[in-house]
Amino acid sequence: RSGSVSVAGPGVSPSATGTSCPGAGLLYLLRPCSGLRASPPLLPSSPPRLDCPFPETAIMSARLPVLSPPRWPRLLLLLLLLLGATPGPRRSGAFYLPGLAPVNFCDEEKKSDECKAEIELFVNRLDSVESVLPYEYTAFDFCQASEGKRPSENLGQVLFGERIEPSPYKFTFNKEDTCKLVCTKTYHTEKAEDKQKLEFLKKSMLLNYQHHWIVDNMPVTWCYDVEDGQRFCNPGFPIGCYITDKGHAKDACVINSEFHERDTFYIFNHVDIKIYYHVVETGSMGARLVAAKLEPKSFKHTHVDKPDCSGPPMDISNKASGEIKIAYTYSVSFKEDDKIRWASRWDYILESMPHTHIQWFSIMNSLVIVLFLSGMVAMIMLRTLHKDIARYNQMDSTEDAQEEFGWKLVHGDIFRPPRKGMLLSVFLGSGTQILIMTFVTLFFACLGFLSPANRGALMTCAVVLWVLLGTPAGYVAARFYKSFGGEKWKTNVLLTSFLCPGIVFADFFIMNLILWGEGSSAAIPFGTLVAILALWFCISVPLTFIGAYFGFKKNAIEHPVRTNQIPRQIPEQSFYTKPLPGIVMGGILPFGCIFIQLFFILNSIWSHQMYYMFGFLFLVFIILVITCSEATILLCYFHLCAEDYHWQWRSFLTSGFTAVYFLIYAIHYFFSKLQITGTASTILYFGYTMIMVLIFFLFTGTIGFFACFWFVTKIYSVVKVD
Repeated sequence: RSGSVSVAGPGVSPSATGTSCPGAGLLYLLRPCSGLRASPPLLPSSPPRLDCPFPETAIMSARLPVLSPPRWPRLLLLLLLLLGATPGPRRSGAFYLPGLAPVNFCDEEKKSDECKAEIELFVNRLDSVESVLPYEYTAFDFCQASEGKRPSENLGQVLFGERIEPSPYKFTFNKEDTCKLVCTKTYHTEKAEDKQKLEFLKKSMLLNYQHHWIVDNMPVTWCYDVEDGQRFCNPGFPIGCYITDKGHAKDACVINSEFHERDTFYIFNHVDIKIYYHVVETGSMGARLVAAKLEPKSFKHTHVDKPDCSGPPMDISNKASGEIKIAYTYSVSFKEDDKIRWASRWDYILESMPHTHIQWFSIMNSLVIVLFLSGMVAMIMLRTLHKDIARYNQMDSTEDAQEEFGWKLVHGDIFRPPRKGMLLSVFLGSGTQILIMTFVTLFFACLGFLSPANRGALMTCAVVLWVLLGTPAGYVAARFYKSFGGEKWKTNVLLTSFLCPGIVFADFFIMNLILWGEGSSAAIPFGTLVAILALWFCISVPLTFIGAYFGFKKNAIEHPVRTNQIPRQIPEQSFYTKPLPGIVMGGILPFGCIFIQLFFILNSIWSHQMYYMFGFLFLVFIILVITCSEATILLCYFHLCAEDYHWQWRSFLTSGFTAVYFLIYAIHYFFSKLQITGTASTILYFGYTMIMVLIFFLFTGTIGFFACFWFVTKIYSVVKVD
């Protein structure tokens, strides 16, 4: 994907105030998923503080509890083994998850190995809601860092186009600077190179490209008031803005009444940065940063070489010619804030995000659908089916047997192998792989391990799980293909390994070629592509072969009834029991459960909003599985009563049709919610959407098939058949 999905769920630290009780730790451990939040007041800013005599000991993860070893040694050891945690280097008795340990800062004269004085600011790629193409910081003509180590990116960050680089902005803890010059950029419009750089800068301001800065692994935010007295904290700020030739202020130009010149760009060349910190009460530990906020400003600077942050805003007329000088400056100040703890430093960003009440509405809406379907299925199971089975089992005489009707009539054909059994078994194998991968990824995200501090963790986790789950894919595909009477096992295992992953990779590669052509940072480097192919061919494919070997080695699935030699003729079907109407109807209810959640997921992908409600998402995932299963079983029963025994493909397509509604919704979202312009961005949007639709189709289709397979096996195993 070319945009950015930010995952969130606040990281957790040892209590910044120094003490914690074992009881409080256990209460926090038994709490529901951290993403499941009703409204900002229910977002705990920190674990409950209880005064007790034990020393501070903590296990770190997003929202994991503070545990005390004397009371819970076995639990602590188990969690450390599960999480792969390593002892933190700072103190004996404190354990941290790698990458989530707090960093301590102190004044320059007190700095040591455990307490840093210099605060580094890193810059990430720039993106826009009006374009799918993100660009690296170095693609723009901004001030560059003279030296500095670039942080290494994980697979998830590379796939999402994140490119974190050192910046020329360097601060010393508790040392304030005012209007400090970073660099001055000069453009001569008659020079082709300078003109090209300036045009690129103008175009990015026109499309409202946003900076993303990072301090202490936390986004630097721009907080401003929105309607209803709400305050929104944006983890990015614009390069600049544009006043149209008709005098209309676009995007951020509305914040300053001095931005009024027509057909003019205003660049934010100055930032006021305020860093909030929390002093650790043990004294020797120094301080921890809990927030970094900035306010972008525009100054022409009376003296460019000695800026004083005064004068009119820095304007660049669209028709400007000659020499243009832009001086980039910053001011930094520090403020102590004892109310925010390091453990809950992300909360102010998450609390400013609206729509949590809509999430609850979504959950209630989904639960109503589930209850309705469950009631229908229960009624069929307990009343109709019970009566059917009792009636069928009481028929002893041949006269009664001749009066049979309904689903028992097709017992001799119900397990007849479907047409295109090879393709169905391959889809089931790939669907099983995706289903398990989604469940495990969401489970870990819900527990808070894939926090925003751990950038790219969500995607890395998903890709690694998909690669390692080749064995279940091969096993399921082989097992069902054998039960369908297939004998071309080599073709089956090759298709399972290469068909669906190959389609996804081909689409992804074409999208990548477009990104390469556009020079976007989202273009996957050649080395990473080779690494992905190596994971696929060297790990996933062999694992699929191993799974297929065990699948073919086992005996075919035993069915409760024998299949007749001659296929039974299917009677004329009414409109609603024909295949297509049933399939179209089957996808409506599962889609109804997820469409509100889908809005937030698409927002996080294409509108670069932070997604942190994994508790909600996990709940919706469970509801989706139940709804797909129940809707498919319901329609399967109706079709069997109409003496239509072709249930295999129909059950897969009934719940799989939810993906078609997903596609329709994605098209509606593109035209109604997004401001994306340009052919490349449009192709990229729909290219990546097709990948998501295919994955969703396999995922939901597999749920429907397994539910229907269980249902059919169950009902025909309890009825007496001659």
